[in-house]
Amino acid sequence: MSVYYEYLKQNEEHIKKDLLKLVRAESPSHRKEKVDACGEILKEIFQNRIQGDWKLETFSRKPTGNHFLFTLKETSSKPRILFLSHFDTVWEVGALPIVEKGNDIYGPGIFDMKAGLLSSIWALRSLQQEIEDLPFSPVYLFTADEEIGSTTSRSVIEEVAKTCDAVLVMEPPVAGSYALKTERKGVGRYTLGVTGVSSHAGNHHEDGVSAIRELAQQIIGLEELTDYANGTTVNVGVIKGGTSSNVVSASAVAEIDFRVTSNQEAEKLIGVLENLQPHNPSAEISISGELNRPPMEKSQGSTRLFEKAQLAGKRLGMDIEGAKAGGGSDGNFTAALGIPTLDGLGIPGDGPHATHEHIHFDRFSERCALVAELCLEIGND
Repeated sequence: MSVYYEYLKQNEEHIKKDLLKLVRAESPSHRKEKVDACGEILKEIFQNRIQGDWKLETFSRKPTGNHFLFTLKETSSKPRILFLSHFDTVWEVGALPIVEKGNDIYGPGIFDMKAGLLSSIWALRSLQQEIEDLPFSPVYLFTADEEIGSTTSRSVIEEVAKTCDAVLVMEPPVAGSYALKTERKGVGRYTLGVTGVSSHAGNHHEDGVSAIRELAQQIIGLEELTDYANGTTVNVGVIKGGTSSNVVSASAVAEIDFRVTSNQEAEKLIGVLENLQPHNPSAEISISGELNRPPMEKSQGSTRLFEKAQLAGKRLGMDIEGAKAGGGSDGNFTAALGIPTLDGLGIPGDGPHATHEHIHFDRFSERCALVAELCLEIGND
């Protein structure tokens, strides 16, 4: 077993202390004050655990939490590796207890993705205990709005990623497995609005134009765009409309989520959505939205990066597998830029966004050691 793994195993008590401190700092995406408070704790952990002369750059944002970047002050021609993580969560404060059950730890955002974020810090710490002059230059970007679309961090992610040779996304592996994420679906978000004509449902029904009826007809057509064979799904997840049961509805709205495996399929769906026509010519429709995250498609660079992870895994006695994921991450942005990106390097567990969210803490050290070994593979290539 590698010296990095042994070091991490010896320090699991300290790792758990850091992890629980980070998870207890609850950070719901929409609560800026909570997210920023968690960010301060994260900075403290980083500065306590990592050696070197680091530059900290803070990207102040409203209404979301602030994002921050750690880079080494000295210039280097070594390969730059970006560790990409977010520290916001989907959980409101107090919604989920922190519980230890055997080898598992349950808690808000522990699987998605505070444990993975922490492992990127401890991976570098383990390397620094053995190697004085690392063969790569680490870059850490911690963002605060991934769970709500990364609208205030995307530009930062892309600009930082452009300066790097590889991106390691510390999101968790595929839930219930140990597989790295080599492909992710792109995510589109649209809002469909319908305007009709209100009338009394009893006395003048024939004079009305039902926005709800029009929306219902549109929804049927939209849902039929789902094509499982191509990995395309269209989901109308929220509908609103009408004012009273005895009034023909004058307005209705639907929120649409679509997932695609390729940019070609994304362009096809966007073309359909942005050219919708009303079934009833007396109704008016409006559509707004965008491709929130482009698909993370396989590339030569990302394939090579995955192969390096497999080589790193062999040194730890691990068989590394890759898999596709339906959800998007900030790695979608970096992969779309053509930068070699590997996702799902976090800690195994299950329950993302679910009340049974947890990690297998007994797998923390080996998974963290995998990241350390992978960095050496990249740096020594």
